[in-house]
Amino acid sequence: MLQEALAHFNKDKHQWYGWINLEDGEVYSNLKLNDETAVMPTEEEVNTKIAELQVIQARQMAYPSIADQLDEIFHNGIDSWKAIIQQVKDDNPKP
Repeated sequence: MLQEALAHFNKDKHQWYGWINLEDGEVYSNLKLNDETAVMPTEEEVNTKIAELQVIQARQMAYPSIADQLDEIFHNGIDSWKAIIQQVKDDNPKP
């Protein structure tokens, strides 16, 4: 999830970060700038982005398929569908 989060920073740069020592693993403390024009996000900024991405991923996994959602609307109406979607959002609140 770290690399997904880092992709949201310095979007205009290609391969702006790397790892100080590959043996130390892909963790924030092992991060280095490969492009001196890039801005290094703080660990807090990266952790915040990771939390946001985790909520998005959890919601995506919890939502019914599009086919099931359309079936719900057809058979039970839009209000029933809204209740199902709202439950997913309530169960997976944004940070």
